[in-house]
Amino acid sequence: MNNLLSEGLGLMVFGMGFVFLFLTLLVFVTGFMSKLVMKYEPAPKPKAAKPLPNSAGKAVAQGGNDELVAVITAAVHKYRS
Repeated sequence: MNNLLSEGLGLMVFGMGFVFLFLTLLVFVTGFMSKLVMKYEPAPKPKAAKPLPNSAGKAVAQGGNDELVAVITAAVHKYRS
């Protein structure tokens, strides 16, 4: 019985050690790949803001449009009910 228990513990230590080594290697390889990609591939540039449609842009530029405010209020009211 003692031999079987020691063999089981040895197998457990071997298995856990193998998993630990594999995960450690995975962390280092992933970090290396990340640095390699960042070196050769530049970071994406942020996209410019999309301009507003004419009616909405004019309403914002004029300080507000009563019709636009009424439409937005009606939409919010319908959404909440």
